[in-house]
Amino acid sequence: MSYALDKPKTAQRQGPLAALARLLYRRPTLYLVLLLTPPLLWFGAVYLGSLLTLLAQSFFTFDDFTMNVTPEWTLANYRALFDLANLDVVLRTLSMAVSVSLASAVIAFPIAYYMVRYARGWQKGFFYIAVMLPMWASYIVKAYSWTVILAKGGILYWVFGALGLKPLLTALLALPMVGGNSLSTSNLGRFLVFTYIWLPFMILPIQAALERVPVSLTQASADLGATPAQTFRHVILPLAFPGVVAGSIFTFSLTLGDYIIPQLIGPSGLFIGTMVYTLQGSIGNIPMAAAFTAVPVVIIAVYLSIAKRLGAFDAL
Repeated sequence: MSYALDKPKTAQRQGPLAALARLLYRRPTLYLVLLLTPPLLWFGAVYLGSLLTLLAQSFFTFDDFTMNVTPEWTLANYRALFDLANLDVVLRTLSMAVSVSLASAVIAFPIAYYMVRYARGWQKGFFYIAVMLPMWASYIVKAYSWTVILAKGGILYWVFGALGLKPLLTALLALPMVGGNSLSTSNLGRFLVFTYIWLPFMILPIQAALERVPVSLTQASADLGATPAQTFRHVILPLAFPGVVAGSIFTFSLTLGDYIIPQLIGPSGLFIGTMVYTLQGSIGNIPMAAAFTAVPVVIIAVYLSIAKRLGAFDAL
């Protein structure tokens, strides 16, 4: 009787699914291949395939007279990148990406340090929500809201007026590097918007890196007579620096390829993203747009190789 009741269970365990499960259990390599093949095919075909196709088009020829693209291979598009106007676009974008990354690191480090070392209980939860909350809002909405905040008569102008600092703001806007009739039409305003939007991407990696720094090391440093500044410089910063580099990967790359903020905030100077958008949209010069696309790809590839040597991926 007992044998008759157990027989269906035995047959069930010997079904095709059970046989497949036993096969995958005995061959973990096969299981890993089957698990990774679909996403890798999608990544290779859709992402890498489209990217390689775009880069291949950067060697095509664009006829300025007929406005047509012909598959005649040429290096003229890459030579044109070194023209003064195009080189100015690349350097302007690169300088903004570096500035935003440095400013984000300076602002994010004390916030992340307080979250790790001093925030407890509900305070830590509050900081996590405060950091993540801006990321839940629409990117376009945040960019448009900053046009109102930075405009004349906006919140920032009211704050500067209440503090009696309007002459300082006027003098700041008169500087050539800042340039603009108001914050909403200046490089400073563009810099503020970039820093605000990408700041959470810097805080979280630094916070993760600081979590790995043992408190005993800072206590030992203090016991050996080091000042807080020396402890920060020789103990905390070297151990948390991979987190800074990891955060800069996001802030640097996102600034490098953005095209919406440069259109909404700041002067009319083009960035790489806006240049690509203009060339392939209004003009139809896809080969030149593809050549501009190759610039951030090369820069990010070099930057990632440096970041890997600095241990940034261990902090992600």
